[in-house]
Amino acid sequence: MTGAVADGLLTASEARQAAIREWFAALRPGMTVALSTHINADGDGCGSEAALARLLAQRGIHCRIVNPTPWPGMFDFLLGEDIDEQSARGAAALDDVDALVVLDINDVRRLGHLADRVRALTVPISVIDHHVAGDEPVGSLAVADTRACATGELVYDIALTLGLDITPAIAQALYAAILTDTGSFRFSNTSPRAHGMAAMLLAAGVNPEEMYRRIYAQVSVGRMQLLREALASLGSDPELGLSHISVASDVMERFDVTGEELDGIVEHPRSIVGTRMALFFRDLGHGKVKVSLRSTGDVDVQQFARRYGGGGHAKASGAMLSGSLEEVRERVLADARAYLRGELG
Repeated sequence: MTGAVADGLLTASEARQAAIREWFAALRPGMTVALSTHINADGDGCGSEAALARLLAQRGIHCRIVNPTPWPGMFDFLLGEDIDEQSARGAAALDDVDALVVLDINDVRRLGHLADRVRALTVPISVIDHHVAGDEPVGSLAVADTRACATGELVYDIALTLGLDITPAIAQALYAAILTDTGSFRFSNTSPRAHGMAAMLLAAGVNPEEMYRRIYAQVSVGRMQLLREALASLGSDPELGLSHISVASDVMERFDVTGEELDGIVEHPRSIVGTRMALFFRDLGHGKVKVSLRSTGDVDVQQFARRYGGGGHAKASGAMLSGSLEEVRERVLADARAYLRGELG
């Protein structure tokens, strides 16, 4: 590997650096900046928020995390006394902020119950994200690049571009973001740069074994029982490469699990040999069903999810639909079969 190639793995593009400088120019020392991410925050959203809060503190900017749903317990280790996490206050926590930065989404609707308050804000709103913008983009300034493996990559580049110190706590948060959004460096968004950043974060103090234990080796008995029930619902269409599983609305209560413990279940049908599209239907009750979509090969589930107002990535997306579990499942599976046959655009 040449020195130029190696340097390219660890430095941001000129265009990305320019976007970062323009974004940062709108912030000032002494500001209180709210950070938010999508409902049911994942490792990328949480890790990016925790890292950015600590990075901006180095420039005298106080950050307040205000998410539309509670901070996931599995990522509590990313918090600390230096992190101001006020999601429990809801929209009221946005009343006195000087700016808002939304991470890991670019669609107001995915801010859940915070959406209306965000629409009414008169302070500067910006976005740091690696998804295709949704139908109702957030704010006017953006550090956005769909080529980034995770939003955490963009936050990493903020640190490099602004000359900020990546402390062990920041390195841990960024590693959690990149690790989880690349599926432990297994998914197709795992770039050479993802591994380059991971190496730098290990050098900054991340313990990979400890990170694995905290994120992936904390499975409860209830989660295993839930998985057993979900797998019992497994359906497969080998000719089309379509696999799917479902869970009822009462599973969290029956098995005493949290919403975050449902993460990753969709990977089980995707792992079936020959599967091109995998679907996980989660009945939320009250006539709402969350559908998680994953794919392999050249199947673009983001395009498919947009039929229902959802989005995400080409190989990992989601959508929320109205109706009973049976109604939604029947409708989406029929559309999925047509999509895989090439009958839907």
